[in-house]
Amino acid sequence: MPVITVEAGKMDRNKKALLVKELTQKASEILSIPEQAFVTLIKENDMDNIGTGGRLLSDKMAK
Repeated sequence: MPVITVEAGKMDRNKKALLVKELTQKASEILSIPEQAFVTLIKENDMDNIGTGGRLLSDKMAK
């Protein structure tokens, strides 16, 4: 059972559904494994818990 794990900022349900669908389809195509075998886990992170370039993403997005 292949597992696809995604860590990202907050997403609405429609974006998550599309992401799961597209990632599963592409991984299935590349690996020649049936889509039904894949499990996709999405971990949403608050912008206060993401840092880039030495700064919190919430601070960067505020400007």
